[in-house]
Amino acid sequence: MGGVVTGDGAAEVRAMAPLDRATNTDLSFLAKARYAPMYERTRASVVLIAPEFAELSTTAAARIVVDRPHDAMLAVLPRLYRSPAREPGVHATARLGRGVTLGNDVTIGPYAVIADGAAIGDRSWIEAHVSVGAGVVVGTDSRVFPSATLYSGTTLGNRVLVHAGVRLGSDGFGYVFRNAAHEKIPHVGRCIIEDDVEIGANTTIDRGSVDDTVIGAGTKIDNLVQIAHNVRIGRLCLILAQVGIAGSARVEDGAVIAGQAGLGGHITIGARAQIAGQAGVFGDVPPGETWSGYPARPHRQSLRASAAVLRLADIIKKLERLVERE
Repeated sequence: MGGVVTGDGAAEVRAMAPLDRATNTDLSFLAKARYAPMYERTRASVVLIAPEFAELSTTAAARIVVDRPHDAMLAVLPRLYRSPAREPGVHATARLGRGVTLGNDVTIGPYAVIADGAAIGDRSWIEAHVSVGAGVVVGTDSRVFPSATLYSGTTLGNRVLVHAGVRLGSDGFGYVFRNAAHEKIPHVGRCIIEDDVEIGANTTIDRGSVDDTVIGAGTKIDNLVQIAHNVRIGRLCLILAQVGIAGSARVEDGAVIAGQAGLGGHITIGARAQIAGQAGVFGDVPPGETWSGYPARPHRQSLRASAAVLRLADIIKKLERLVERE
């Protein structure tokens, strides 16, 4: 890790645990001052610590001083927790349609269904009960977890992770009211997931109506997110749980959308903008700004508005007293 060891250099670890729960076979870490009391009495065998805490006393057998404990933790976790073994091959219960193309060292799990003309790239892993629609393309080194569905018109890039229960490429919610009924608008656009995207469990991403729905490279999407038709998400965005993004919205590179925020249709969230949790966004957000509240506005304005609302009860009481005096 490029760190400096103090204490017992022969100390061993077998797992990772927080300071207050670690045992004498665990590795832990200290990166913030508020956890220093836990560090002083931890039972962990080894602790990764930032340089500013190097002189603190601890009950740990050894400590490793590193500039960035979180980064060091990420480096060591794969050595403590091995990924499940993947055996290339097609399970006997899987069903492959006509013209399916499988790359080298592909794994197709039990009861997976790969429809006609689909293509699965080298070393990709399609797990149990996954449904891959006709003509779907899955890039190299991607993994689709159990019970996910990739509708026709969906394309996955390389190194994509699609967690359990995800639905990609279903029709968007689009209707025209005529002849006293809601008539469905056929959706013929695609759902394109670029390289290095991760999509959390039970998230749904609709295909485009005429345009495409696109999730940019390196973007990470949490569980239970809904992304509607024709939405464009840029590169390296973070979209947290229970966010809803309405049709034809644009989220530019590096934006962060916090949990339970709702974005209206046909708006643009600028590059590196941040939307606070539970915000309701109905208009464009300039690049680099932080917006919050309902309706969403620049964060400082939202805080002032919330403070004003909290004062209303006292203000009304004072007004009532003035009226009574008259």
